Amino acid sequence: MSSPFRLSRRQLLVAGGLTLGTSALAACGGGSSSTGETSSIVKVGSYQSDEIPKQAFADMMAAFEGGDVEINTIQHETFKEGINNYLQGNPDDVFTWFAGYRARYFAERGLVGDLSDVWANIDGMPESMKVASTSGDGKQVFIPSTYYPWAVFYRPSLFQERGYTEPTTIDEWITLNERMLADGLTPIGFADKDGWEAMGTFDMLNLRVNGYDYHVSLMAGEEAWDGDKVKNVFKLWSDLMPYHEADSLGRTWQEAAQGLIQNRTGVYVMGMFVQQQFAAAGLEDDLDFFIFPEADPAIGAKVVEAPVDGFMMAADPKNPELAKELLAYLATPEAVAHTVKADPSVIAANSKADQSSYNALQKKAVKVIEEAEAISQFLDRDSRPDFANTVVGPALQSFIQDPSQIDSILSNVEEQKKSIFASE
Repeated sequence: MSSPFRLSRRQLLVAGGLTLGTSALAACGGGSSSTGETSSIVKVGSYQSDEIPKQAFADMMAAFEGGDVEINTIQHETFKEGINNYLQGNPDDVFTWFAGYRARYFAERGLVGDLSDVWANIDGMPESMKVASTSGDGKQVFIPSTYYPWAVFYRPSLFQERGYTEPTTIDEWITLNERMLADGLTPIGFADKDGWEAMGTFDMLNLRVNGYDYHVSLMAGEEAWDGDKVKNVFKLWSDLMPYHEADSLGRTWQEAAQGLIQNRTGVYVMGMFVQQQFAAAGLEDDLDFFIFPEADPAIGAKVVEAPVDGFMMAADPKNPELAKELLAYLATPEAVAHTVKADPSVIAANSKADQSSYNALQKKAVKVIEEAEAISQFLDRDSRPDFANTVVGPALQSFIQDPSQIDSILSNVEEQKKSIFASE
């Protein structure tokens, strides 16, 4: 097999380059090496299948000095869709995954290893990252690598020109929205063509109205979607909806970003990857953000939505000692530097990572995360994907089309939730 990487065998036994189907994914990983060098080999399953992150991933693994790393690269969506079969088959010792519910889900089923002893020696990880890496029984099961925050983005040049200031409460935000309307702007850019974009707004509203613990419980299927607490979220969203950009179901997130770039919209609730659109327009230095404003002083605004990518270990790795040694290395600033260098729209999870090359946006994101009380992961990571993508996503689109139907929409969500989560 040819490889796109020129790495020595000591650095990397098998670089990625494989694009496997789900069945192949389930069959890969583990096993003894035909060369009999199992004790010095640790196998890693990776969803970093795009060219640039795959190369950065290979560079990161090549710098591991504890042993030989064999990478099993699988196309990103194929990896996500096949993860259940993968973990119940013959998984690699270590694999890429997401923090939050999806990590806890596999921990509760005994499909991943306890990494508490690895965490005991990690230096530089904020407490919020540890919370996001901890299972329901208090064990750490996940090693964070990078993250990107969701926030309310805007152009500082527009705010300066119009004399706008960042709102810290919903009331202040509504006042700002009224000023923007009077100035001929659409206050809030909005898109939900692909059915996931509005999940970010729902998450932030629920976190501000009901708090982090309730949000986690709701995502886990343990709360009633047709109860008063969820209805209060949509009541607030209905109050804000007149300030949102119309016809959002026909607009991609990239198209909504253009509204902000062209000063047609005032702010935009989105992930920090919106920076990619500004960089393409040569406006990367004219982008800032504020955290989603506070709705209830008793709840506050100290929880940040910041999907975290990282690593887990199989429940029964072929080489547990070397797997944990590799995971300890992957938590270091030196390891994550390879990823951040390749993709400046992400932030190193380890706060001791070299930030000398960070732009102002990245530095602000670091400060926000360090001050956060907890980190949520995004709706389709904090809940079952078959519930998030096939039930909640379409429900949010129905609400956007006709907010007056929210009671029947939520009744339907609750009914489907009971059916889906009953299968666990």
